[in-house]
Amino acid sequence: MSAPPKVPASAGYGRLFAVPEFRAVFAAHLMSMLGVIVSEIALSVLVYDLTGSPLLSALTFALGFLPYAVGGTLLSPVADRFPARRVLVCCDLVCAGCVALMTVPGTGMGVLLALRAGLAVVSPVFAGTRMATLADVLGDGDLFVLGRSLLRIVAQSALLVGYGLGGLLLTAVTPRHALLITVCTFLASATLLRWGTRHRPARARDRADAPAGLRQLFADRRIRVLLLLFWVPAAFAVVPEALAAPYADRLGGGSTGLGLLMCALPVGTVAGELFAGARLGPAARERIALPLLCLIVLPYLGYALRPGLPASLLLLLVSGACSAYTLGLDQWFVRAVPEELRGRAMTVLTAGLMTVQGVGMALAGAAAQVTGVRTAVVGAGFLGTLCCCGLALAARATGRPRESRPATGKPRGSDPVTESRDGADRHMTGR
Repeated sequence: MSAPPKVPASAGYGRLFAVPEFRAVFAAHLMSMLGVIVSEIALSVLVYDLTGSPLLSALTFALGFLPYAVGGTLLSPVADRFPARRVLVCCDLVCAGCVALMTVPGTGMGVLLALRAGLAVVSPVFAGTRMATLADVLGDGDLFVLGRSLLRIVAQSALLVGYGLGGLLLTAVTPRHALLITVCTFLASATLLRWGTRHRPARARDRADAPAGLRQLFADRRIRVLLLLFWVPAAFAVVPEALAAPYADRLGGGSTGLGLLMCALPVGTVAGELFAGARLGPAARERIALPLLCLIVLPYLGYALRPGLPASLLLLLVSGACSAYTLGLDQWFVRAVPEELRGRAMTVLTAGLMTVQGVGMALAGAAAQVTGVRTAVVGAGFLGTLCCCGLALAARATGRPRESRPATGKPRGSDPVTESRDGADRHMTGR
């Protein structure tokens, strides 16, 4: 188990930037997010220019979700079987190569979509390895929770402003030239990770243990429940986002209303995580995790009252703020997973999260087609709340997690649900 780095006893997120390796990981994350957003917009526009098909243009976005399950399942052992820095740099170089091929004039539609799928296959390996590396860089205590939270905040904030800036970029350059910018951002990320983080050996010493490692991961009831605590709320939480366009049309809000509805959840998420990370201690964040979990989609029941645009935005903001439950959940997850399985556990977590969001969006559209938009959102609030409450009970029933040993070799055990005894520092969206 990695020992926490020595950092100044300042409050909140400021402590993270006293760790040189985290500064490199953070900067690489910014570069990576910039590249992903620009590539998604540019490729979507490029496909539409080539085909004139809205379906194929939308498919480029869908391909950002669908291959996650494949990459997360088949490639997850890579995160532990090879040194983390090598995996991260190679993933960035593969992404840069895929995007570079997209810029070649005359590249066919099938090749473009295949390259887009390739990016999505690699992404969960990169994200999972980076999250596991955070625990190496920051220790597996509170600094890890804050670091993972900050990377999520950056990802949410990038979504709020990135698509608008990407659209402006395409008014000045062609889609293929915009993709060249993406190549540069992936190469910059690879450079930052190569020279800004230190070499660490592979976690899994026996390279023949990949299938056994995954079986061990899912055989642990505690880990299964914690994975579901991440995945299930996300599947229901995306329903209003998936149905924002028809709902804005029903409200008569036009494009402005649509933009506000799309922004409300991310804004609430950023606000909730910033408050919990900066103002609450580790023990408090763990105590509020399960109550917030039970509340996260409850505001969707308010759609039954046929709210107007302002009230709808308020409901979404409250729901987004409840996402702060993940800060406590991050701490429990990193305690529960054996260190030698941490990379593949984070990869599986990321892949599952993206997959359930894609499935949730598809099911939301199907439900709205049959029952109407408001009924679909209310149904998501009702079923989601029941599922979340059931998972909260299951989390309590799993009892004390496995004991882990800090660098001193003395046993350290705690029940992340019922105890959260002290506030000491004990310890990272698709990309």
